[in-house]
Amino acid sequence: MSPPLPTEGDFDQAGPQLRTRAEGLAAVLPPLLADAEHLASTVMFGAHGRRRSGVGDEFWQYRHMTTTDEARMIDWRRSARSDMHFVREREWQSAQSVVIWVDGSRSMAFSGDRNRATKSDRARLLALAMSVLLVRAGERVGLSNLGQPPRSGGVQLVRMAEALTGDLGDDDYGMPQTPGLPQHARALFVSDFMGDMEGVEAALAKAADRGVRGALLQVLDPVEESFPFDGRTIFESMGGTISHETLKAGDLRDRYLERLAERKDRLEHLSRVSGWLYHCHHTSDSAQAALLWLYAALERSR
Repeated sequence: MSPPLPTEGDFDQAGPQLRTRAEGLAAVLPPLLADAEHLASTVMFGAHGRRRSGVGDEFWQYRHMTTTDEARMIDWRRSARSDMHFVREREWQSAQSVVIWVDGSRSMAFSGDRNRATKSDRARLLALAMSVLLVRAGERVGLSNLGQPPRSGGVQLVRMAEALTGDLGDDDYGMPQTPGLPQHARALFVSDFMGDMEGVEAALAKAADRGVRGALLQVLDPVEESFPFDGRTIFESMGGTISHETLKAGDLRDRYLERLAERKDRLEHLSRVSGWLYHCHHTSDSAQAALLWLYAALERSR
């Protein structure tokens, strides 16, 4: 159980020095972490939402004995109150490591509406909110580009939030980074996956070699799904390195949508053969719904 938060009276008793230190700490916490905490709080799981039987010390529940159970597993005191034999199950307590890669390329800065979050904003929010849920469940989590092993605790969340709040890189499109993946860990890749698909395939192959399973979350803007362009249009990559001008943008719609569908199919196929799960999320949709999917996907990837 987490310790209670300090009250106003606690500050008064401890004096102005503690108040100054507390206010200074709060001032440097990235706003992204506050948003992620708020989003995570809408998903009512926490540590108890991940409970399961297994190796541990904490009692979980009694259940009826089955033919596969050994006699030493019987709880005789509980069984004496019934005509049935009962087994005392303990809660699964083995912490696991989850490594998260969030695409930091220029393409993630796109938004088709100034009032809608960019792909990067949504990807970072979901990745950090998922990290909050994992840490609450006692698991270790980390970013693949930090060069540090996954850790648990609130300090790790602050460290991740600071890293995710940084500027985007110079590359037009991102490629999953998988250095130092722990054996049999879990992983989450969040991107628009609009770049080189061979990079995604190589990352999933490397993860599979290390017994790592996880989820791919593709984040797209609704404009990238509908292609509402017509007439003279200049298409440029977010980094400005790729440019294409056409007088009849509408003529490209069918070919674009066909290639986008092919890309999604390939991502789903690569995920399936690697033992991963794939989902496409749109920035116009609920972030909570995407977080629920992520939670269930990483639970299934154990």
